[in-house]
Amino acid sequence: MTQTTSKTAQSEALFARARAVTPGGVNSPVRAFKSVGGTPRFIREAHGAYLTDADGARYIDYIGSWGPMILGHNHPAVREAVSDALQFGTSFGAPGEREVELAELVTRLTGTDKVRFTSSGTEATMSALRLARGFTGRKLIVKFRGNYHGHADGLLVEAGSGLMTNLDGALGESAPSSAGVPEEYAALTLVSEYNDPAALDTLMEGRGAEVAAVIFEPVVGNAGVLIPTPEFLAALHRVQGVGALLIADEVMTGFRLSLNGATGLLGLKPDLTCWGKIIGGGLPVGAYGGRGDVMDFVSPQGPVYQAGTLSGNPLAMAAGLATLRTLEADSGIYGRLENYTSQLADGLKTLAAEAGVAISVNQIGSMLTPFFQGAPHSSVRDYAQAARSDTQGFGRWFQGLLSRGIYWAPSQFESIFVSASHTGAELDATLEAARAAFADLNQTNLAAPEGVSP
Repeated sequence: MTQTTSKTAQSEALFARARAVTPGGVNSPVRAFKSVGGTPRFIREAHGAYLTDADGARYIDYIGSWGPMILGHNHPAVREAVSDALQFGTSFGAPGEREVELAELVTRLTGTDKVRFTSSGTEATMSALRLARGFTGRKLIVKFRGNYHGHADGLLVEAGSGLMTNLDGALGESAPSSAGVPEEYAALTLVSEYNDPAALDTLMEGRGAEVAAVIFEPVVGNAGVLIPTPEFLAALHRVQGVGALLIADEVMTGFRLSLNGATGLLGLKPDLTCWGKIIGGGLPVGAYGGRGDVMDFVSPQGPVYQAGTLSGNPLAMAAGLATLRTLEADSGIYGRLENYTSQLADGLKTLAAEAGVAISVNQIGSMLTPFFQGAPHSSVRDYAQAARSDTQGFGRWFQGLLSRGIYWAPSQFESIFVSASHTGAELDATLEAARAAFADLNQTNLAAPEGVSP
């Protein structure tokens, strides 16, 4: 038998096996590397700021399990908390003390009245919208183009990164973003433009009396990082004046940008908030919470039904408690995260300019996206601008990083995430790899001019 010498032989073999038994060979679409090419790396282990794949290659990781690993992978406090909980069982199907403790901690840190745990972010947003409809007696939902709120049918409309990455062509107003979503569902979801306060005001003037809720990402992470303007934030609050609930989807940003998430950082006051990722410390989790009078509509106290066999799972609760307690105990952690990420953003801008590659970098806290378009100091503000990025150029740059030991998000339309385990050594190594990857782009003449469509 001929022995392969490929550096990705084990990942290639695993991918082939996976494609035989799993659609596309992955359990979440972006992992397939479809938009960047090559073989997805199958990960064997993770520690601190590093991943090691099945072939033994080691990478500086900027995905962090898509956000939860704010402390770094396999953090001792989290590992010990899960190990301790594991001694007493993996699931009870009954209430336990840890879920009470985590609910008390989440509500205290975020200023919400009550919280209900789920097993995923999709469950949290889906449940929050059902609650908003039950509380208001209205049917319509408003979301923003490019905001992703999970894969529930009514939310797969103009839905962000996975769809931007894997579909061709422009989606129309209220068009489903996936096969299998009936147009009747999509018709109950109205779409406005992120960072366009006038468009939101106009929509609410015309249909506001029918709208149960406006759901939004306070900082968008699924069209690349998009940062709200003060004018847009003010318009969001105005929807509450016509009786619609304001729902902040903080599945990605909750406890990522501050102990009170993006809503606390930006001064937002939503009626309901959805969380995930960090509140489970890397284990499957979701939650929604908010005003007491609204949350009291949830069964068994109220008429809005929502349930989950593994909701409040003791292992996830233990991991979440350890993560949030560690964050709360370290008063300087968010400043260090922002400092590292700002240095990374500035370095990418400088290196791209030196190589003659056009990029715009959006960064807030420990979230960052380099858009392959525009001028070094410009910013991308909305979905339409993000969609003009040069995805081929990004894909070549991604491969340049990967070949040099940097594991970046495998899509132009995603945020990367910095953890507390990233240090100056990782920053230097990352920028050195980025320098070489930008040089590769320049040499192959793949840098796109401003305004080029993917």
